[in-house]
Amino acid sequence: MTLFLTSSPCWDDVPEGCDLPCIFDERNGFVDALRDFVEPGARCTFVASDPSTYDRLEEFADTFTRCFAWHGMPFSNVALLDNRTADRAAELIGQADVLILAGGHVPTQNEFFQRIGLRELVADFNGVIMGISAGTMNCADVVYAQPEMPGESVDPAYQRFLPGLGLTGLNILPHYQKECHTILDGRRLYEDITYADSHGYTFLVLVDGSYVLSRDGEELLCGEAYTIRDGVLRQVCAEGEDLPLEELFG
Repeated sequence: MTLFLTSSPCWDDVPEGCDLPCIFDERNGFVDALRDFVEPGARCTFVASDPSTYDRLEEFADTFTRCFAWHGMPFSNVALLDNRTADRAAELIGQADVLILAGGHVPTQNEFFQRIGLRELVADFNGVIMGISAGTMNCADVVYAQPEMPGESVDPAYQRFLPGLGLTGLNILPHYQKECHTILDGRRLYEDITYADSHGYTFLVLVDGSYVLSRDGEELLCGEAYTIRDGVLRQVCAEGEDLPLEELFG
């Protein structure tokens, strides 16, 4: 299994003449790494974040299918896994060479993953899995569901730690360049909420364009990233650099 754990792989500054809303971000060797593992003609299954929002998944799948083709990796077959096809989850996972886990609301996606038994279905998957934002976060063994929606950070019933897919031990937080300024429920998302939640945990914080490449249990951090542990933020990798995570976490 090969994992691409991304914050966002998208680059909005598309070349002239390209009719896509975005292409893939080529920084930090991302596209080159994708080409190493995704063969032209691969079969892809897109897995929803909100399994009841069909238009959103269809638009997402169309954009990403065209992005892969733009970068020389056209798919031969595309399938969508949401509420309409949940009873065929094992079939759609089993026929895929590439799984793409969409971004969205972490607890909503997590509930869908648990309902269809995705952890068991991907345990022996022998292809490429790309997580995007929430999809990346839900790849963890135990997911830190960073509060996101109004009311979540002050709701005593909100579960901040959830069972994930067990594909990585990392708790990844995406979009740091945007979310570091977020105010949620009258408090700073990072300094007042996430820092407090980090006691006893290590969170790996990515900006868009950075990612973790995991292959046969070896994890390589590519691009600008930070850790948060026991309320302390520390930069551990810079744009254009990479770092074997064994060196970071031992």
